[in-house]
Amino acid sequence: MIYRIAEQADWVRAQREGAFASADLAEEGFIHCSEQHQVARTAKKYYAGKTALVLLEIDDGVLGTALVREDLTGSGLFPHSYAPIPLVAIVRHFDFAVAMDGSFALPAGLEWSSNNND
Repeated sequence: MIYRIAEQADWVRAQREGAFASADLAEEGFIHCSEQHQVARTAKKYYAGKTALVLLEIDDGVLGTALVREDLTGSGLFPHSYAPIPLVAIVRHFDFAVAMDGSFALPAGLEWSSNNND
């Protein structure tokens, strides 16, 4: 599984259109996602203090060749989807809010193998 922290408006649009796409797909050519162990770092760096977010749990096996794991910034391999993510690939979604300091509570019903709130 891979994860995407998403704006609520993008999630609502995905449900209407049948696939998730966000501004980064149009601007950069791919959708930024995270491995499970990268969610905390992503939340802290890009989403601190933001509300109206959802955390999408995505079955990366459904994405096929659209999914590429690459290191574009020297900070490690991150999964990128080079196409909209079909709803069938999104197995679960959770309300997700990030505190001003970048910390977050693990969504109810989601268990991770290690502490992702570092």
